[in-house]
Amino acid sequence: MFPRVILKDTLIKKSQQKKRTSPCNYKERFFVLDTQDLRYSENRPGKKPTLKGCINLSKIKCVEIVCCDVPIPCNYKYPFQVFYDNHYLYIFAPDNECRQRWVQALKDETKDNNLVAKYHPNFWMDSKWRCCQQTEKLAAGCHVYDPLGFASKKPLPQLPDPKVNADSERIVIALQEYVPSRDTDLPLEKGHEYILINKSNIDWWTVRNSNGYGTFKLPTPRGKEGAFMVRDSSHMGVYTVSVFTKAPSGEKNPKVKHYQIRQTETGAGPFYLAENYLFNTIPELIHYHQHNAAGLITRLRHPVSPDGSSAQQVSAPFEDQWELNPDELTLGQEIGSGQFGLVLEGWWKKKKVAVKMIRDGCMSEDDLQEEARVMMKLSHHKLVQLYAVSSQRSPLCLVFEFMENGCLSDYLRARKGSLSQETLLNMCMDVSEGMAYLESSNFLHRDLAARNCLVSENNEVKVSDFGMTRFVLDDKYTSSQCSKFPVKWSAPEVIKYCKFSSKSDIWSFGVLMWEVYSEGRLPYDNRTNTEVLEALSTGLRLLKPRLAPDTVYLLMEWCWKEKPEDRPCFAVLLHDNGESIFISN
Repeated sequence: MFPRVILKDTLIKKSQQKKRTSPCNYKERFFVLDTQDLRYSENRPGKKPTLKGCINLSKIKCVEIVCCDVPIPCNYKYPFQVFYDNHYLYIFAPDNECRQRWVQALKDETKDNNLVAKYHPNFWMDSKWRCCQQTEKLAAGCHVYDPLGFASKKPLPQLPDPKVNADSERIVIALQEYVPSRDTDLPLEKGHEYILINKSNIDWWTVRNSNGYGTFKLPTPRGKEGAFMVRDSSHMGVYTVSVFTKAPSGEKNPKVKHYQIRQTETGAGPFYLAENYLFNTIPELIHYHQHNAAGLITRLRHPVSPDGSSAQQVSAPFEDQWELNPDELTLGQEIGSGQFGLVLEGWWKKKKVAVKMIRDGCMSEDDLQEEARVMMKLSHHKLVQLYAVSSQRSPLCLVFEFMENGCLSDYLRARKGSLSQETLLNMCMDVSEGMAYLESSNFLHRDLAARNCLVSENNEVKVSDFGMTRFVLDDKYTSSQCSKFPVKWSAPEVIKYCKFSSKSDIWSFGVLMWEVYSEGRLPYDNRTNTEVLEALSTGLRLLKPRLAPDTVYLLMEWCWKEKPEDRPCFAVLLHDNGESIFISN
């Protein structure tokens, strides 16, 4: 019988690097899945497709999505993996729906194969698995492989019984042994049931057993914003995500917020915590909300084990290659400060540097660590480069390249009337190039403005200040605590709904262009934030700066379209038929 075609699509394939010396590249291929083989071909205009690879389905041992935590250097951002023989094939789909279609189809065709018991959910990169840090490429996986679903380790949970009264006494099950340190505390036996009496305290719950009342400690990493655990609910088959937060009531009143993992279609459909964000498995749901609050009170930042310790113990906050010897760093005078941090002049390895540290009362060490980890993943000549981190002594310091001419807004004001049209245009192009790199790497800046760009000695402009930058999985980020954002640089959907995307960064870039051609003038300098929102709602926009050519102002207006989908992306701004759109206009 001839094989039947199941799926056909143009996808991107990563080189398999079967030899240690082979280069890494990403190539567009036409994939065909039939009942016998997975084939991929090179399509060249005017020529017959050239078959580049064929995998017999009987050889496939695992098919699964890849949960990526690094920038993806190709246009398609949704990877999945095919493990066959002793090789891994990484394929990238244009969207999540396409990826799920291919993974499900491949799983259906290979479910009766000789499959692996466990798989690796992340990439093999830099001679190790990013998920479990094993250095042998053919090492056993670290996650249980489910050939019938999307890596869900547990049976599908059912919805809780709506008849249960939330205020009535509830049965809880001890997940571990607990030996009390005080006479008033109740010892717990793993697997035994207890009646919950009171859970108003975020650290201690009051329960009773047949012998009477007692309390036990709820394991929460106090002080860690976004610390979370996934646990069994008191209802059979239902799971709960418990997350620790200091918002919105502030650090003096922290609390643990509980979210039930629900399903659509009466227990048979996708999982969700927030109704607009649906996922086929619980691991996918958790992975998404680790990067995006999307309806939760905060992002799921720090996984916690049932005993209250971090689920990922590390010996130091940063890898050795980033950690500097504090004795090699000399601090000088203050050269800048902002809402979140303090910047000092410094010297490191006989090189002049800028040193960013926490400003008392305005920024947590966790936030500065997160900024450092973002910067470690980014490297581009139009972004201010992170050199090193000092985390072994207090306070935590980030060491950046030194930009002699300071922030762009001050630079423009100091040289008002002396900058040429070519210089102004080049400044905008510099910023758009850096932002195009962020966009292609799945990062949102969220605070793009002239004050957050720096100017080098040769007048080159680089994007800086990544304190609000976020890695995203689907070009969307909904802030959980949208209390601090620059209204006059923000798109309407950010101001109204706290919804960020690369298109909201584009809006901010339009305002930055206006700042450049206004020589550092503040946008809407005669309006309050409320008046700005009212003006934007009626369709009003910033007026054309005196120095801006008509073509440049048209670009600004394009960036300020009401609907995000009507705005350009940075890749389009930077390249139009191979040339910068600034020049072609």
